[in-house]
Amino acid sequence: MELRTLRYFVAVAEELHFGRAAARLHMSQPPLSRAIKQLETALGAVLFGRSPTGVTLTPVGAVLLDEARALLGQADRVRVRVAAAAGAATITVGILGDSTDPDVTRLADAYRRRHPHVEVRIRETDLTDPTCGLHAGVVDVALTRGPFDETGLTVRELRTDPVGALLRADDPLARRDSLKPADLADRRWFLFPEGTDPIWQAYWNGGEPRQGPVVRAVQECRQAVLWNGTVGMTPLGHEPAEGLTVVPLIDMPPSRVVAAWNDGDTNPLIRSFVEIAIAAYHG
Repeated sequence: MELRTLRYFVAVAEELHFGRAAARLHMSQPPLSRAIKQLETALGAVLFGRSPTGVTLTPVGAVLLDEARALLGQADRVRVRVAAAAGAATITVGILGDSTDPDVTRLADAYRRRHPHVEVRIRETDLTDPTCGLHAGVVDVALTRGPFDETGLTVRELRTDPVGALLRADDPLARRDSLKPADLADRRWFLFPEGTDPIWQAYWNGGEPRQGPVVRAVQECRQAVLWNGTVGMTPLGHEPAEGLTVVPLIDMPPSRVVAAWNDGDTNPLIRSFVEIAIAAYHG
């Protein structure tokens, strides 16, 4: 069994869909299906149940998934140790400066335990660049929020956060149990500068064109609400500053916390980072 084939198998086992797995692997579906069929033939066992309703792991496939993850993890660690011995073990992580996230602390601890000799360089960005420097090529991997332009990027969801309307505590709407974006249609919203990713901008403006003050950072968002009585969106898990409150917004999709990296980047440090991130955020 080749490591490449095992990576194909793991992708299908995690996605439980050949089309999604092929997209994740940046390949077409027919060669992926052939590779899995050849693996089943070599092992003399069926790894997936296939039906019109989808793909399921067989008991044999579940065993192989555990073993394949262990083997691939070991292979990545070998590459990392060799890179460390050569003095080249560094990874640059872009982080969106939107809050102190306890999952990031858990991820940092887990990554340091797995790769104690890897130097992790952190580049924090403001809200004007949701890719945290990926498109500019200044980071290897980003911990950020969607949605944004994913052209040329691979994105894995780590968590979803419901969102709410950020208001002054004395705002008449602050007494409501919930709000809809339509309830805020006549209000001024904080906006991001011209040139900010339009997909990102549209989401945080509730899907509608808005008017209001321009901000670049979370603290500027809060101050715009506090000083001007403007409104905006924020994850419900964010603790509002004194004088502010958050009211849940219904009819709005949650904010996706994601790991993202450039398509085709085979750096094993990135692969290991993403695997550890998924475990940390789901743990």
